[in-house]
Amino acid sequence: MAGQAINPASMPGLFRRQFDLCNVKQGETVILLTDFNTRRDYVQACFAAASDLGAHAYEIGVSRSPDWARIGVDVVGEAKGMKDALVQGDLIVAFHPPNFSNWQKQVRAAGGRVLSIADSPDVLARLLSPPGLKPAVLHAAERWGNAKELRLLSDAGTDLRWTRGEFKVKAQYGFAEEPGRFDAWGAGHITNFPDEGSANGTVVLKPGDMWILPYIKAIENPVTLTVKEGFIRKVEGGLDAKAFTDWLDRNKRTETDLDPYAVSHLGFGLHPNAHWDQIMRYGNNYEELHISARSFAGNFLFSTGPNTDMGGKRDTKGHIDAPMCDCTVLLDGETVMVKGRFVDPKLVVKGT
Repeated sequence: MAGQAINPASMPGLFRRQFDLCNVKQGETVILLTDFNTRRDYVQACFAAASDLGAHAYEIGVSRSPDWARIGVDVVGEAKGMKDALVQGDLIVAFHPPNFSNWQKQVRAAGGRVLSIADSPDVLARLLSPPGLKPAVLHAAERWGNAKELRLLSDAGTDLRWTRGEFKVKAQYGFAEEPGRFDAWGAGHITNFPDEGSANGTVVLKPGDMWILPYIKAIENPVTLTVKEGFIRKVEGGLDAKAFTDWLDRNKRTETDLDPYAVSHLGFGLHPNAHWDQIMRYGNNYEELHISARSFAGNFLFSTGPNTDMGGKRDTKGHIDAPMCDCTVLLDGETVMVKGRFVDPKLVVKGT
Protein backbone atom coordinates (compact mmCIF):
# COMPACT_ATOMS: atom_id res chain seq x y z
CA MET A 1 0.00 0.00 0.00
CA ALA A 2 1.39 3.38 -0.99
CA GLY A 3 1.87 5.95 1.76
CA GLN A 4 0.08 9.27 2.05
CA ALA A 5 0.83 11.48 -0.95
CA ILE A 6 -0.13 14.88 0.44
CA ASN A 7 2.50 16.65 2.54
CA PRO A 8 1.19 17.04 6.14
CA ALA A 9 2.51 20.61 6.15
CA SER A 10 -0.05 21.52 3.45
CA MET A 11 -3.06 20.44 5.51
CA PRO A 12 -3.90 23.87 7.01
CA GLY A 13 -3.80 25.41 3.54
CA LEU A 14 -6.03 22.65 2.17
CA PHE A 15 -8.57 23.16 4.95
CA ARG A 16 -8.39 26.93 4.38
CA ARG A 17 -9.44 26.36 0.76
CA GLN A 18 -12.35 24.19 1.92
CA PHE A 19 -13.41 26.78 4.52
CA ASP A 20 -13.27 29.44 1.78
CA LEU A 21 -15.70 27.34 -0.24
CA CYS A 22 -17.89 27.06 2.87
CA ASN A 23 -17.96 30.87 3.08
CA VAL A 24 -16.43 31.00 6.57
CA LYS A 25 -16.18 34.69 7.47
CA GLN A 26 -14.66 36.89 10.13
CA GLY A 27 -16.54 36.68 13.41
CA GLU A 28 -18.32 33.41 12.64
CA THR A 29 -18.25 30.44 15.01
CA VAL A 30 -16.99 27.08 13.77
CA ILE A 31 -17.70 24.06 15.99
CA LEU A 32 -15.73 20.85 15.51
CA LEU A 33 -17.72 17.75 16.49
CA THR A 34 -15.15 15.06 17.20
CA ASP A 35 -14.88 11.63 18.80
CA PHE A 36 -11.97 9.51 20.01
CA ASN A 37 -11.21 8.32 16.46
CA THR A 38 -10.99 11.79 14.91
CA ARG A 39 -7.62 12.60 13.35
CA ARG A 40 -5.89 15.29 15.41
CA ASP A 41 -4.18 16.75 12.35
CA TYR A 42 -7.65 17.47 10.94
CA VAL A 43 -8.65 19.26 14.13
CA GLN A 44 -5.50 21.38 14.13
CA ALA A 45 -5.94 22.17 10.43
CA CYS A 46 -9.49 23.35 11.12
CA PHE A 47 -8.33 25.59 13.96
CA ALA A 48 -5.64 27.09 11.73
CA ALA A 49 -8.00 27.63 8.79
CA ALA A 50 -10.70 29.22 10.94
CA SER A 51 -8.18 31.52 12.64
CA ASP A 52 -6.72 32.55 9.30
CA LEU A 53 -10.20 33.62 8.17
CA GLY A 54 -10.94 35.51 11.38
CA ALA A 55 -13.49 32.99 12.64
CA HIS A 56 -13.74 31.56 16.15
CA ALA A 57 -13.47 27.79 16.56
CA TYR A 58 -13.84 25.31 19.38
CA GLU A 59 -14.14 21.55 19.72
CA ILE A 60 -16.87 19.40 21.24
CA GLY A 61 -15.70 15.84 21.80
CA VAL A 62 -18.29 13.10 22.21
CA SER A 63 -17.70 9.85 24.04
CA ARG A 64 -19.30 7.69 21.35
CA SER A 65 -17.70 6.74 18.08
CA PRO A 66 -20.24 6.43 15.27
CA ASP A 67 -21.22 3.01 13.95
CA TRP A 68 -20.01 3.39 10.37
CA ALA A 69 -22.14 0.46 9.20
CA ARG A 70 -25.44 1.99 10.34
CA ILE A 71 -26.76 5.43 9.47
CA GLY A 72 -28.90 7.64 11.69
CA VAL A 73 -27.11 6.75 14.94
CA ASP A 74 -27.02 10.04 16.86
CA VAL A 75 -23.60 10.30 18.52
CA VAL A 76 -24.54 13.61 20.15
CA GLY A 77 -26.94 11.92 22.55
CA GLU A 78 -28.82 13.80 25.24
CA ALA A 79 -26.00 15.50 27.19
CA LYS A 80 -27.32 18.78 28.53
CA GLY A 81 -26.22 21.82 26.59
CA MET A 82 -24.64 20.03 23.65
CA LYS A 83 -27.41 20.52 21.12
CA ASP A 84 -27.93 24.03 22.50
CA ALA A 85 -24.30 24.76 21.65
CA LEU A 86 -24.46 23.18 18.20
CA VAL A 87 -27.44 25.24 17.08
CA GLN A 88 -25.48 28.39 17.95
CA GLY A 89 -22.69 27.59 15.49
CA ASP A 90 -22.42 29.04 12.03
CA LEU A 91 -20.55 26.00 10.63
CA ILE A 92 -20.54 22.60 12.32
CA VAL A 93 -17.77 20.30 11.11
CA ALA A 94 -18.65 16.67 11.87
CA PHE A 95 -15.86 14.12 11.47
CA HIS A 96 -18.34 11.37 10.65
CA PRO A 97 -21.32 11.12 8.26
CA PRO A 98 -24.28 12.64 10.19
CA ASN A 99 -26.83 11.64 7.55
CA PHE A 100 -30.30 10.86 8.93
CA SER A 101 -29.34 12.13 12.43
CA ASN A 102 -31.61 14.49 14.34
CA TRP A 103 -29.00 16.95 15.58
CA GLN A 104 -27.92 18.06 12.11
CA LYS A 105 -31.55 18.69 11.17
CA GLN A 106 -31.91 20.92 14.24
CA VAL A 107 -28.73 22.81 13.38
CA ARG A 108 -29.86 23.39 9.82
CA ALA A 109 -33.33 24.47 10.92
CA ALA A 110 -31.63 27.15 13.04
CA GLY A 111 -29.68 28.36 9.99
CA GLY A 112 -26.39 26.64 10.70
CA ARG A 113 -24.28 24.93 8.04
CA VAL A 114 -23.06 21.35 8.46
CA LEU A 115 -19.99 19.88 6.78
CA SER A 116 -19.03 16.21 7.06
CA ILE A 117 -15.36 15.20 6.77
CA ALA A 118 -14.76 11.44 6.78
CA ASP A 119 -12.04 10.64 4.24
CA SER A 120 -8.26 10.41 3.97
CA PRO A 121 -6.08 13.47 3.29
CA ASP A 122 -5.34 12.30 -0.25
CA VAL A 123 -9.06 11.92 -1.02
CA LEU A 124 -9.84 15.33 0.46
CA ALA A 125 -7.15 16.95 -1.67
CA ARG A 126 -8.18 15.15 -4.86
CA LEU A 127 -11.91 15.73 -4.37
CA LEU A 128 -11.84 19.37 -3.29
CA SER A 129 -14.80 20.66 -5.28
CA PRO A 130 -13.51 21.66 -8.76
CA PRO A 131 -14.86 24.55 -10.85
CA GLY A 132 -18.04 23.54 -12.62
CA LEU A 133 -19.11 20.83 -10.19
CA LYS A 134 -21.68 22.91 -8.30
CA PRO A 135 -23.56 24.09 -11.44
CA ALA A 136 -23.49 20.58 -12.89
CA VAL A 137 -24.91 19.08 -9.68
CA LEU A 138 -27.60 21.77 -9.46
CA HIS A 139 -28.49 21.18 -13.11
CA ALA A 140 -28.76 17.45 -12.43
CA ALA A 141 -30.98 18.12 -9.41
CA GLU A 142 -33.22 20.38 -11.47
CA ARG A 143 -33.61 17.85 -14.27
CA TRP A 144 -34.25 15.02 -11.81
CA GLY A 145 -36.61 17.19 -9.80
CA ASN A 146 -38.68 18.08 -12.85
CA ALA A 147 -39.15 14.43 -13.83
CA LYS A 148 -42.21 12.45 -12.78
CA GLU A 149 -41.37 8.98 -14.12
CA LEU A 150 -37.87 7.52 -13.98
CA ARG A 151 -36.32 4.34 -15.32
CA LEU A 152 -33.02 2.56 -14.67
CA LEU A 153 -31.61 0.05 -17.18
CA SER A 154 -28.46 -2.02 -17.60
CA ASP A 155 -27.15 -4.76 -19.85
CA ALA A 156 -26.86 -6.92 -16.72
CA GLY A 157 -30.67 -7.11 -16.54
CA THR A 158 -31.67 -4.09 -14.45
CA ASP A 159 -35.03 -2.59 -15.37
CA LEU A 160 -36.47 -0.51 -12.54
CA ARG A 161 -39.24 2.09 -12.81
CA TRP A 162 -40.54 4.55 -10.22
CA THR A 163 -42.23 7.91 -9.83
CA ARG A 164 -41.08 10.93 -7.87
CA GLY A 165 -42.47 14.17 -6.47
CA GLU A 166 -43.12 13.22 -2.86
CA PHE A 167 -39.56 14.08 -1.74
CA LYS A 168 -37.08 16.83 -2.59
CA VAL A 169 -33.85 16.12 -4.45
CA LYS A 170 -30.65 16.37 -2.41
CA ALA A 171 -27.79 18.02 -4.28
CA GLN A 172 -24.27 17.65 -2.86
CA TYR A 173 -21.28 19.39 -4.43
CA GLY A 174 -18.77 19.22 -1.61
CA PHE A 175 -19.19 22.35 0.53
CA ALA A 176 -21.74 24.02 2.82
CA GLU A 177 -21.81 27.73 2.04
CA GLU A 178 -25.46 28.66 2.58
CA PRO A 179 -27.57 28.82 5.78
CA GLY A 180 -29.21 25.47 6.52
CA ARG A 181 -27.03 23.52 4.08
CA PHE A 182 -25.52 20.08 4.71
CA ASP A 183 -22.77 18.69 2.52
CA ALA A 184 -19.76 16.38 2.63
CA TRP A 185 -16.22 17.23 1.58
CA GLY A 186 -15.62 15.27 -1.63
CA ALA A 187 -19.28 14.87 -2.56
CA GLY A 188 -20.56 15.43 -6.08
CA HIS A 189 -23.86 13.64 -6.55
CA ILE A 190 -27.63 13.87 -6.32
CA THR A 191 -30.01 11.58 -4.44
CA ASN A 192 -33.79 11.35 -4.18
CA PHE A 193 -36.31 8.99 -2.64
CA PRO A 194 -38.94 7.45 -4.90
CA ASP A 195 -42.59 8.02 -4.13
CA GLU A 196 -43.71 5.49 -1.54
CA GLY A 197 -44.70 2.20 -3.13
CA SER A 198 -43.88 3.32 -6.68
CA ALA A 199 -40.69 1.35 -7.42
CA ASN A 200 -41.18 -1.80 -9.48
CA GLY A 201 -38.93 -4.02 -11.54
CA THR A 202 -35.55 -5.73 -11.31
CA VAL A 203 -32.15 -4.55 -10.11
CA VAL A 204 -29.07 -6.63 -10.91
CA LEU A 205 -25.88 -5.83 -9.01
CA LYS A 206 -23.08 -7.18 -11.18
CA PRO A 207 -19.38 -7.85 -10.54
CA GLY A 208 -17.58 -4.52 -10.30
CA ASP A 209 -20.50 -2.72 -8.68
CA MET A 210 -19.86 -1.81 -5.05
CA TRP A 211 -21.16 -1.95 -1.51
CA ILE A 212 -20.17 1.05 0.58
CA LEU A 213 -22.60 0.28 3.38
CA PRO A 214 -22.27 -1.93 5.29
CA TYR A 215 -19.45 -3.68 3.44
CA ILE A 216 -16.62 -1.82 1.76
CA LYS A 217 -16.14 -4.19 -1.16
CA ALA A 218 -16.80 -4.86 -4.80
CA ILE A 219 -19.66 -7.13 -5.82
CA GLU A 220 -18.08 -10.43 -6.90
CA ASN A 221 -21.10 -12.36 -8.15
CA PRO A 222 -24.49 -11.16 -9.47
CA VAL A 223 -27.26 -10.25 -7.03
CA THR A 224 -30.74 -10.08 -8.55
CA LEU A 225 -33.35 -8.04 -6.66
CA THR A 226 -37.04 -8.27 -7.49
CA VAL A 227 -38.80 -5.04 -6.49
CA LYS A 228 -42.55 -4.71 -6.13
CA GLU A 229 -44.46 -1.70 -4.80
CA GLY A 230 -41.39 -0.11 -3.27
CA PHE A 231 -39.89 -3.14 -1.52
CA ILE A 232 -37.39 -5.82 -2.45
CA ARG A 233 -39.44 -9.04 -2.42
CA LYS A 234 -36.78 -11.52 -3.57
CA VAL A 235 -32.98 -11.66 -3.46
CA GLU A 236 -31.25 -14.21 -5.69
CA GLY A 237 -27.60 -15.07 -6.19
CA GLY A 238 -24.63 -16.58 -4.41
CA LEU A 239 -22.43 -15.38 -1.53
CA ASP A 240 -23.11 -11.68 -2.06
CA ALA A 241 -26.86 -12.31 -2.13
CA LYS A 242 -26.62 -14.20 1.16
CA ALA A 243 -24.71 -11.33 2.76
CA PHE A 244 -27.29 -8.89 1.37
CA THR A 245 -30.20 -10.69 3.01
CA ASP A 246 -28.38 -11.50 6.25
CA TRP A 247 -27.57 -7.84 6.82
CA LEU A 248 -31.09 -6.61 6.14
CA ASP A 249 -32.65 -9.41 8.19
CA ARG A 250 -30.45 -8.49 11.16
CA ASN A 251 -31.93 -5.01 11.09
CA LYS A 252 -35.56 -6.10 11.13
CA ARG A 253 -37.50 -5.00 14.21
CA THR A 254 -39.90 -7.93 13.81
CA GLU A 255 -40.11 -10.99 11.59
CA THR A 256 -42.59 -9.18 9.33
CA ASP A 257 -40.68 -5.87 9.19
CA LEU A 258 -40.00 -5.02 5.52
CA ASP A 259 -38.48 -1.57 6.09
CA PRO A 260 -34.85 -2.68 5.59
CA TYR A 261 -35.92 -4.01 2.17
CA ALA A 262 -37.51 -0.74 1.05
CA VAL A 263 -36.01 1.09 -1.92
CA SER A 264 -34.30 4.14 -0.41
CA HIS A 265 -32.44 6.99 -2.10
CA LEU A 266 -31.55 6.77 -5.78
CA GLY A 267 -29.31 9.06 -7.81
CA PHE A 268 -26.02 9.42 -9.68
CA GLY A 269 -22.52 10.84 -9.25
CA LEU A 270 -20.87 13.62 -11.26
CA HIS A 271 -17.43 14.15 -9.68
CA PRO A 272 -14.72 13.93 -12.36
CA ASN A 273 -11.88 13.35 -9.88
CA ALA A 274 -13.48 10.38 -8.12
CA HIS A 275 -12.71 7.07 -9.79
CA TRP A 276 -14.32 3.64 -9.78
CA ASP A 277 -11.01 1.79 -9.71
CA GLN A 278 -10.02 3.17 -6.30
CA ILE A 279 -11.63 0.04 -4.84
CA MET A 280 -9.08 -2.03 -6.74
CA ARG A 281 -6.27 -0.05 -5.15
CA TYR A 282 -7.54 0.34 -1.60
CA GLY A 283 -9.86 -2.64 -1.07
CA ASN A 284 -12.02 -2.23 2.00
CA ASN A 285 -10.42 0.99 3.30
CA TYR A 286 -13.39 3.17 4.29
CA GLU A 287 -11.37 6.41 4.42
CA GLU A 288 -10.48 6.00 0.75
CA LEU A 289 -13.91 4.99 -0.57
CA HIS A 290 -16.60 6.49 1.68
CA ILE A 291 -17.31 9.51 -0.51
CA SER A 292 -15.36 8.64 -3.67
CA ALA A 293 -17.48 5.56 -4.46
CA ARG A 294 -20.69 7.55 -4.14
CA SER A 295 -19.45 10.49 -6.19
CA PHE A 296 -17.59 9.12 -9.20
CA ALA A 297 -19.06 10.40 -12.44
CA GLY A 298 -21.56 8.05 -14.06
CA ASN A 299 -22.24 5.76 -11.12
CA PHE A 300 -25.85 5.09 -10.16
CA LEU A 301 -26.35 4.90 -6.40
CA PHE A 302 -28.99 2.33 -5.43
CA SER A 303 -29.86 1.97 -1.75
CA THR A 304 -32.24 0.29 0.67
CA GLY A 305 -33.92 1.19 3.94
CA PRO A 306 -34.68 4.60 5.49
CA ASN A 307 -36.13 7.76 4.00
CA THR A 308 -36.27 10.10 7.00
CA ASP A 309 -33.50 12.30 5.59
CA MET A 310 -36.06 14.08 3.40
CA GLY A 311 -39.15 13.85 5.56
CA GLY A 312 -40.15 10.20 5.26
CA LYS A 313 -41.07 7.95 8.19
CA ARG A 314 -38.85 4.87 7.73
CA ASP A 315 -35.99 5.09 10.24
CA THR A 316 -34.68 1.54 9.87
CA LYS A 317 -30.92 0.98 10.25
CA GLY A 318 -31.08 -1.63 7.47
CA HIS A 319 -29.29 0.54 4.93
CA ILE A 320 -27.25 -0.63 1.95
CA ASP A 321 -25.51 1.79 -0.43
CA ALA A 322 -24.61 0.16 -3.73
CA PRO A 323 -22.96 2.32 -6.43
CA MET A 324 -23.65 0.64 -9.78
CA CYS A 325 -21.62 0.95 -12.98
CA ASP A 326 -22.64 1.11 -16.66
CA CYS A 327 -26.28 2.05 -16.07
CA THR A 328 -28.69 3.95 -18.31
CA VAL A 329 -31.07 6.52 -16.79
CA LEU A 330 -34.22 7.93 -18.36
CA LEU A 331 -36.16 10.91 -16.97
CA ASP A 332 -39.71 11.04 -18.34
CA GLY A 333 -38.51 8.88 -21.22
CA GLU A 334 -35.55 11.14 -22.08
CA THR A 335 -32.12 9.54 -21.74
CA VAL A 336 -29.64 11.50 -19.63
CA MET A 337 -27.05 8.77 -19.05
CA VAL A 338 -26.12 5.79 -21.25
CA LYS A 339 -24.01 2.98 -19.80
CA GLY A 340 -22.47 5.30 -17.24
CA ARG A 341 -21.82 8.22 -19.57
CA PHE A 342 -23.83 11.45 -19.54
CA VAL A 343 -25.66 12.50 -22.69
CA ASP A 344 -26.41 16.00 -21.38
CA PRO A 345 -23.16 18.01 -21.72
CA LYS A 346 -24.15 20.21 -18.75
CA LEU A 347 -23.66 17.17 -16.51
CA VAL A 348 -20.06 16.66 -17.59
CA VAL A 349 -17.40 18.33 -15.42
CA LYS A 350 -13.78 18.67 -16.47
CA GLY A 351 -11.42 16.77 -14.19
CA THR A 352 -7.93 17.61 -13.06
